Amino acid sequence: MTISVNNQTLEVAAQSMLSNIVFHQLGENSKGIAVAVNGQVIPKDSWQETPVSENDDILIIKATQGG
Repeated sequence: MTISVNNQTLEVAAQSMLSNIVFHQLGENSKGIAVAVNGQVIPKDSWQETPVSENDDILIIKATQGG
């Protein structure tokens, strides 16, 4: 199925979970990460139980230090 992650089109397996998508994009380091699906922020403890659907728009934001 086709989804969008940070404005890039990706093909992923049907019945993928949000946690798989985040892991695929960032690897194991998911500290300081916020994820929204179709404009709704998904709490980190819900990523493993949040299914991804066809045409979902996923935004992954990583906090950075600086000033």
